[in-house]
Amino acid sequence: MAGAGEMAHAAGDGARERAQSWRIEVSGTVQGVGFRPFVYRTAIALGLAGWVRNVDGRVVMGVSGRRASLAELVARCRGDAPPLAAVGDVTVGPLIPGDPPAGPGFTVLASIGRGAAGARREVPVDAAPCRECLTELSDPGDRRHRYPFINCTACGPRATVITDLPYDRERTTMRPFTLCPGCAAEYTNPADRRFHAEPLACPVCGPRLSWRPGTGRITASGEGALAAAVDALTAGGVIAVKGVGGYQLLCDASQTGAVARLRDRKRRPDKPFAVLVRDLAMAQRLASPGPRERAELSSPARPIVLLPARGPASGLAPGVHPGTGLLGLMLPASPLHHLLAHDADRPLVCTSGNLSDEPIVTDDAEAVRRLGTVADGILSHDRDIHARSDDSVVFVSGDRRHTVRRARGYAPAPRRLPIASPRPLVAAGAQLKNTFTLVSGDLAVTGAHVGDLRDPRTADAFEEGLRELSRLSAITPEVVAHDLHPGYTSTHWATARRPAGRRVPVQHHHAHVAACAAEHQLTGPFTGVALDGLGLGDDGTLWGGEILVADLRRYRRVGRFGRAPLPGGEAAVRSPFRMALGYLLAAEELGSPAPEPALLRALADRGRPEEAESVRQLLATGVNCPVASSAGRLFDAAAAVLGLADTISYEAQAAVALETAAGALRTTALPWRLSRGTDGIAVYDPLPTLTALLRESHAGTPVPVLAAGFHTAVAEATAALVWRAIEDGAPDVVCLSGGCFQNRRLLEAVSDLLTEGGARVLTCGELPANDGGISFGQAAVAAARLATEEQE
Repeated sequence: MAGAGEMAHAAGDGARERAQSWRIEVSGTVQGVGFRPFVYRTAIALGLAGWVRNVDGRVVMGVSGRRASLAELVARCRGDAPPLAAVGDVTVGPLIPGDPPAGPGFTVLASIGRGAAGARREVPVDAAPCRECLTELSDPGDRRHRYPFINCTACGPRATVITDLPYDRERTTMRPFTLCPGCAAEYTNPADRRFHAEPLACPVCGPRLSWRPGTGRITASGEGALAAAVDALTAGGVIAVKGVGGYQLLCDASQTGAVARLRDRKRRPDKPFAVLVRDLAMAQRLASPGPRERAELSSPARPIVLLPARGPASGLAPGVHPGTGLLGLMLPASPLHHLLAHDADRPLVCTSGNLSDEPIVTDDAEAVRRLGTVADGILSHDRDIHARSDDSVVFVSGDRRHTVRRARGYAPAPRRLPIASPRPLVAAGAQLKNTFTLVSGDLAVTGAHVGDLRDPRTADAFEEGLRELSRLSAITPEVVAHDLHPGYTSTHWATARRPAGRRVPVQHHHAHVAACAAEHQLTGPFTGVALDGLGLGDDGTLWGGEILVADLRRYRRVGRFGRAPLPGGEAAVRSPFRMALGYLLAAEELGSPAPEPALLRALADRGRPEEAESVRQLLATGVNCPVASSAGRLFDAAAAVLGLADTISYEAQAAVALETAAGALRTTALPWRLSRGTDGIAVYDPLPTLTALLRESHAGTPVPVLAAGFHTAVAEATAALVWRAIEDGAPDVVCLSGGCFQNRRLLEAVSDLLTEGGARVLTCGELPANDGGISFGQAAVAAARLATEEQE
């Protein structure tokens, strides 16, 4: 097919030119975002005749008119598309046999799904209410005043209600709701902003709220249900609310008792809760968002944004975000949340509707069974949720958004791979923070955050979500990429998959740095820094502090953190105290002296002498003491040495406490040194750092000073490993990835040290640096390897 410029040139010049007919196809995220109404209005304004329709995952037009007007339509499709659209390719050619004639007049035709082989179908994401809808929501004179399901072509649910493509009302969970005359008139009026707004509804014909106390019967509906929910919140109760992508649990964030009850019932003793606020003014009373953070809070995705909290003066209950100075804030993501936040007029804890480590509940009957005893009441409605999607979580570093959890508002928007795959594939992801990625050519579709696959219900949610997104996106994988670890549920799934097809194992940390490289469209070699908790290395040991020279096909390890045993295996992951003893008593021998026995006794006797003795015995025998070169476990050990976290109830709790203790304090680094391991590569020896931490802590040096000095030491040692690799010929393009780089202090320190030395530093932004980005990295590696095989 030709481009618009070529078609225009071919038409020749002259004032009396004859009308031309063009077939224009637009790919990308162009369904469910108001693209057809946009085309209709633009074509009419330009005096063009013809038609527009959805075909598979594309928008197709047959348009007739002057060549200049046709070229202008193409230009506007590229440059002036609706805000929620993400235009991919725009191609122009002649009408083909079977196309309707282009005119007279201009019309929106019914969608067709041809199921063409290789057709790309992109699922639009959910979007928060637009300004126009919010104005109507608060206008007593509007027929949708205080209607919890108001939406238009610029906003509303998309990915969570779509049951099939092309995107039309009958292929959404709105199908059971017949449009009333008023809504039907808007839906069919091309001049109306609700023209073909598929989730269109009003109080007459749309979904309706309901309220039930716990597991009891429904006792109120509509405004009465909303009022009952607000009454429960203000009285200190816990309520379950049917959100956009699943149920959520809410309570008054200022009431200590309410927060404590929610923690107890949800079985979440320590992990911070997110807080829903009515508007930016309330957000600024609780935290200190900068301009970019305010923009993220207000964006159509409406993520949870991690912000510096203002402290006790904010009025939040201490149990909202214990152990961290960061507060996760979110603005309302739906009209229902706007009404709840407005009517309650206070900050509300808003957390996933589940018990810890289980998938978020989406089904109404399941909500009664699983959440009826957690919540004092359930605010629900009769619009089904087709796709599970938790709240997204982000933070801002510098002027860039960094994604912690990619879900509602972002997923399943596709990303492009720098090297296209010759065969469709699926990447199964990691064990924790699981996501999966489907690939067709250079299009990579990463599903919403799934969670910890150790829970059987979450594993079921993984399979269900993969099956549905594969169907919607029309990607039938022939190849599966997976982690090396044989114990991961995702690896079990990949190896048991039938038909077997081709399997591509990808090392965990290669996947981490490849995800960063692929996000930035790198195809050539780079130096990768992967700092995380644990991942299986290709030598059979556990890795987690790695410097790699890599491209998307292969890698070699050129540096690492020093190894230490995990006394008790998995038990050491839950016990930073055990990790501290593992490092201090049995770290890899790299030439540094052991700490003084008196200091070790003081640490061991600090309230845990029996566990210390048990750990000594384990280390003496070496039984169940796998060794790891893990940055995450080193942070755990440091937190335990400082008395910040002997045991933890959620991943990274100790590291969060250590970062919080350091605050914004700037100080010199604790001692560190580089050595060379028995494997012949450069190694950061952490023993001098931990020994100094232990000695200075015992001497009474303030914890914030030591926590800051520890961060600086790790950052300097990491940068030194990279510079040593670059001196030996490694590329000076450096990709930082792994869960430890969610620590803003570490991320910024390592980035600054490398950038100041002249390296080009790339970080993860759109995809998480943690294990939520692993599947995208696996997909990039598998695609590159398959492409190389095709060429050979």
